[in-house]
Amino acid sequence: MPGEASADNIAVMADSTFDIVSKVDPMEVDNALNQAHKEVAQRYDFKNVGASIEMSGEKVLMKANSEERVKAILEVFESKLIKRGISLRSLDAGDPYASGKEFRIEASMKAGIDQENAKKIGKIIRDEGPKGVKSQIQGDELRVSSKSRDDLQATMALLKGKDLDVALQFVNFR
Repeated sequence: MPGEASADNIAVMADSTFDIVSKVDPMEVDNALNQAHKEVAQRYDFKNVGASIEMSGEKVLMKANSEERVKAILEVFESKLIKRGISLRSLDAGDPYASGKEFRIEASMKAGIDQENAKKIGKIIRDEGPKGVKSQIQGDELRVSSKSRDDLQATMALLKGKDLDVALQFVNFR
């Protein structure tokens, strides 16, 4: 009997796994914000229009005296995020709204995979992924396992090709 238990353990250990996460490096976001702040402060078209971009708690707050200007500030911030390697899928920007005499946009960075998207990713893996690949939701990430490393790499390629609402990173590949 002891031989059977150890054989089962070896089979379990032989499975290769990786985790699917959606995380953003806060330092990179901070760097992108600082670069955007500098550009907004220096650009001629933002002079004397009350243009600003700053962190307000967990949110990024952009202000200007017109809707077009505040959208331009958002575009500057988005370009800085892209240059720092942060997917725009991680940015959750609201619509411009009037607040007194100025227009504002509030944006936040999304982290983690919500239940709805986790289920959607799990369904894609089940329906279109290689046979024998399993996924399970663990909090705000997914663990994907298979006996074949090639099947796991095929699963990664499959998910990279999909247009999902979240930015995915693949970590802990073993």
